[in-house]
Amino acid sequence: MRNRIAVLLLSCVVAVSVSVAVRTASASTEDEQAVRKADAGFYAALNVMFTGDLGPMKEVWSHAKDVTYMGPEGGFLVGWDQVLPSWESQAIKKMGGKVESVDTRVTVGKDLAFVETYEKGENKDANGKTQTVSIRATNLYRKEAGKWKMIGHHTDLLSFLQK
Repeated sequence: MRNRIAVLLLSCVVAVSVSVAVRTASASTEDEQAVRKADAGFYAALNVMFTGDLGPMKEVWSHAKDVTYMGPEGGFLVGWDQVLPSWESQAIKKMGGKVESVDTRVTVGKDLAFVETYEKGENKDANGKTQTVSIRATNLYRKEAGKWKMIGHHTDLLSFLQK
């Protein structure tokens, strides 16, 4: 009788443990999918920005004082008040072309996530000549009010954009 009770209790503990593990895994899967969607939104906004429209870029970013941007032109910008003018400057250039994220790795925590990727594609330089883009990038996201917002974008430099 004692053995049966012990086996029953052990079975209950195992069942509860498996249930908790499955719930945790599915929550992580949901967050990973949400981060991947946010990252795809960033690249969609980036490509729209190449046409001169900055609206979508403003939507994907957090507007907090701790966001950071180390973009392909160089520099280290901190805070939305510094980051936004850099995106505005790039939008004015209307570089055209398209850049995509390839070979992506996503790591998700409770409220923070990062995406490591390669950005590949092409843009036009100041003289209108098509230039190849092939750089490394890290994108940082924070869950704000239930949505994953970009809080950092860091890339290699592009020589045709450096001042």
